[in-house]
Parts: sequence; C-alpha cells; structure tokens
Amino acid sequence: MTDKIITILNELRQFALDKGITAAFFYHEEDSALMRFANSAISLNTNEHLVRLDITAYEGNQRASYSMITSPHAMEDMKAGVLQAAEMVKHAQPLNYTPTVPVYEYTFIEEIAFDADLAGISNDEKLAYFNQAVKGLESDQVKLGGIFSSGRNVIAMMNTHSEHALAFVTSDAQVTMVLSHEALKWEVIAEQSAQKKTDLNPAPLHAELSFLLHHYHNDHAQQVPLGKYDIVFGPAATAELVSMMNWIGFNGGLMKRGYSFLKEDQVGEQVLGPDFTLVDDPTRRETFPFSMDTTGIKREPFVFFDQGVFKAFAWSQDDADEFGAQPTGHNVMHKSLVLRPGDRPINTLEALVNAPREQDMLYIPFIHYMNIVNPSKALVTGSSRFGALLLKADGSVEVPYNVRLTQSLLDIFSDKVAWMSDGQVAYNTSMSYGARNPTAVVVPNLVCVRDLDISHANSSY
Repeated sequence: MTDKIITILNELRQFALDKGITAAFFYHEEDSALMRFANSAISLNTNEHLVRLDITAYEGNQRASYSMITSPHAMEDMKAGVLQAAEMVKHAQPLNYTPTVPVYEYTFIEEIAFDADLAGISNDEKLAYFNQAVKGLESDQVKLGGIFSSGRNVIAMMNTHSEHALAFVTSDAQVTMVLSHEALKWEVIAEQSAQKKTDLNPAPLHAELSFLLHHYHNDHAQQVPLGKYDIVFGPAATAELVSMMNWIGFNGGLMKRGYSFLKEDQVGEQVLGPDFTLVDDPTRRETFPFSMDTTGIKREPFVFFDQGVFKAFAWSQDDADEFGAQPTGHNVMHKSLVLRPGDRPINTLEALVNAPREQDMLYIPFIHYMNIVNPSKALVTGSSRFGALLLKADGSVEVPYNVRLTQSLLDIFSDKVAWMSDGQVAYNTSMSYGARNPTAVVVPNLVCVRDLDISHANSSY
C-alpha cells in the first residue's frame, strides 16, 4: 500500500529536482464509507475513494501551494501540478521568515492504528450493529437517525531535501445514534468511536438509549430556572470543551497572534484546578496517533497541564520559524489529547442517577453549536442537547428543556471541578467535511463541575 505511494512521491521528487524546484509533497488517500439513517430507515449508503496531493514550492522566504484531486495513475497531471506550484511561488508575497523544509533521516511508516477488519467492514455488519443497538426501542413516534462512518486513511510526505518519506495508515469508525420523538421533538443520543473492529460494541449504546428513553417517556419535563447549578458533563461535552481549549489555549502561534487565553509568562503557573491534567499522548491507539510529526520529530507524551499548572505551548514548525521558537513535534493533523481521569467510581449515567446527591444537578451529555465568544477570556457558549437530565436532590429525575451555557474554560476547569470518573472513554471528534482525519479525545466518562451559570433556558423542546 505505502510502497506504491512512496514510489509516486519519489518520481515527483526527482521531477522537481530535475527542474531545479524546491518542493514538498503531501499525499492523502482515503477510502470512506457512510451509512446514514433517518426515520428508522437507511437514507444514504455511499462510499468514495479519493486521492489528494498538496504540492508546496519554496524560493527563499517565498512559498506557494497547489492542491489537486488526482489519481495514483495520473503522473503527468501531478507533474503539471509541480510546475504550477513553481510558477505560483514566483509571485508569492515574501514572508518575514524563511520556512523550514525538513530533512528526513530515514523512511518511517506507521500502521499501528490500522485494522484491516475495521477498514473493510461490510454494510451488512453495520446494519446488524445498528439493529442490535436500538432493538426494541423504536416505535410509531420514536424514530432512529444517525450515521456509521468508517474508512481507511493514508497520508505520506516527501520533499526535495531528502530521499526518505514518512507515511501513516489508520482505520476508523464513528457511530452516532439518535432516537427522536416525532410529536414532542425531544432527542436522545448514544455514540461510539472505534480504531479497530473489536472496539465496536452495540450493547452499551443500547443500555444508554434504553435508560434515557425510560426517563424521557416517564419523567416530568420543565423549563429550568436560571441560576447556578452543579453540572455533570458527559464525554461528548467534555471532549468538545477540551477541543476548544486546544484551539484557543496552548497553541503557541495563536498565542503570539493574540488569539489565546494563555500568555508566555503563565508557563509554570497554576492556571486551572488541581484535578486538570491534559497530555498529548501519541501512545494512545484510540486517538489515531502520530508517533512522529510531519517534520520528522519523534513524538513523546507532551504535558500541557499538570494538576492545573500550565507546562508548555505547542509549536508547529512554521510558527516556530516565524516567532523564533523551538518546534515541539506538533506538525500533525491532530493531537492525541488525553484528560487524566479522577477517582470517582461513577462511570455511567445510570450510576450517576442512582448516586446520592445533596442538591439539584444538571447532566449535560452534549453541547450543541459551541462557539467562541472571546478567545482571550476563554469564553465559549453552547446549548445542551440530546438527553439532558435534571437530577433532583430528593432522588427524583426530571427532563429539562435545553439550556445555554456561556462560560469561560478557565472557570469550567478551575477548582470548581468537584470530581471526575475513574474511567475514560475515547470520544470521536472527527469532522464530516474535507479530507478524512480521524480524531478522538480521551476523557473521563463524567466530569462534575460546581456552580456554573445557566444563562438561558428554553420554554419547550
């Protein structure tokens, strides 16, 4: 698989050298399949094979890139792309720094996150998985929607400064199941991420959906009074909050450009609560990791926060070139973010509901349409969706209409963190658009935070 791709890149490299062009090549090949459900039926079942080639040409402090959708057999088209990039770079605006073109010391091929069985999973197997997960749960009013996305992903790179190449092969699956009530308009959700076929297990999804349906069918629904609540976040909500921090927090280049809530003089300071330890850990297979970045730097576990103490910024090679910093091995399509678990043996929604509590508590499994209000303040906003519950102090349960949170990440992950589950789960944060880039964040199953403000509460579903 990768040998043929490296042969293609070698031919393009030699072509560029013969033409006196300094160039880098980024090859991306994917086999993607998507089964979509709506109204308790398959509404779409499709697959595609795509090859993308990004060609970047360099002349001193000038750089230009040309991207194309191509075929492994379209060598003449790819060579034409090299000439196009070389022509474009002549007209590129000079940078105020000279970008680095890496020199690879050896060829590196990584397939630790590839499973052929998952990459080749059949339509019959996907349908059987869905049927097991929702067995007995649908009705005339409660309908199934969702997706089963799976595929194989290969990226490879080479440049004119070295005869060696890097290549990474992964397999992935992302499952989302939503049961919605046609008349009342409520929705409940269960999700699963898989790197290998044996990661797929419909049983916990069935259990979670069954539990949520019981409460949504039988418990009183209400508009939540505004005010402060202890909130328990599910893995989807926690993973998206951590992903937002990855964007506007510890990115060195964005910090220099004023788009981060962290400052250089905060390295070594207590910024978050003592329960918050966040690591970029490429040893975690379920995150579809890169054990080497695309410049050839070997990646080891990299600590961003240690018990709330901010340890370091992430520096890509290009940002390091621009701002005179040291690259940290973060030229990757995604990090392998892992939030360390806590010590509370509560790892399922059912266990949370059955645990004693001294005051009302909101369970928010999913934050919908999360966005940034003010990056320098770490202020984000989003609404609850897909199965929130209001857990009353007297042990009863009510169904809240959706609520809005507008809160700083600095506040959410401060010493207000009351507890975290002692178990973890990989939550798939892959995007559905653009080139396939399987991504997952490992988080505690549940995270409880005290005294967070609800800024708005809906009066209906």
